[in-house]
Amino acid sequence: RVNLKWLEAEDVERGGADTVLAGVDGILVPGGFGDRGFEGKVLTAQYAREHGLPYFGICYGMQAAVVDVARHKAGLAGANSTENDRQSPHPVIGLITEWRTQSGDVERRSEDSDLGGTMRLGLQEQRIKPGTLAHQLYGKDVVGERHRHRYEFNNRYRTQLEEAGLVISATSMDDLLVEMVELPQAAHPWFLACQAHPEFLSTPRSGHPLFIGFIRAAREHKAGGRLLNDSAVNEVAA
Repeated sequence: RVNLKWLEAEDVERGGADTVLAGVDGILVPGGFGDRGFEGKVLTAQYAREHGLPYFGICYGMQAAVVDVARHKAGLAGANSTENDRQSPHPVIGLITEWRTQSGDVERRSEDSDLGGTMRLGLQEQRIKPGTLAHQLYGKDVVGERHRHRYEFNNRYRTQLEEAGLVISATSMDDLLVEMVELPQAAHPWFLACQAHPEFLSTPRSGHPLFIGFIRAAREHKAGGRLLNDSAVNEVAA
């Protein structure tokens, strides 16, 4: 049975990650908008990374993880998302102005565009890198996930962040958009974040592989790193 502990990101900012996150076996940072609590999400990603805690970031949770790695592993002081700081010296997350939809149409947007009407929305395919945790969980080379966001990983920093230890585990089919990131399993037992929203395709009777993998990792952490058999995980997913 999963015991949920709901936390406000601002509580992490005020009380510190060591105090607020003490005793948890896994951390899920979901989507969101705006600067309220974002630094708490970054601190949470950093805490999970440094303490070997299973971390699952969704949408804004992925962007927070990218900012953490940029600041604390790649040495990019002041790295941020332009959603929160347009003057950031290292905008590792930014607003893309053009992308191609699943149907092949080109959509465009700008900082002045309507917020809802210019999101990257709907089911889009992505290619998963072999040998990654993401590929292990999906068991596929190409998957479709639903999206709902405006800001993206800034490709100007892709090489620099990969050299700092971040793994780009999935990209759009044209390789222009980063869809998933993770840490090498040799460096961290389970750290994965995705730009899409897997919760849109997950149900109580058919759990999404990323959620199943995250829950399994959290249970293994609680068990002191002991591997669990598949039946134990299926009981959680059912």
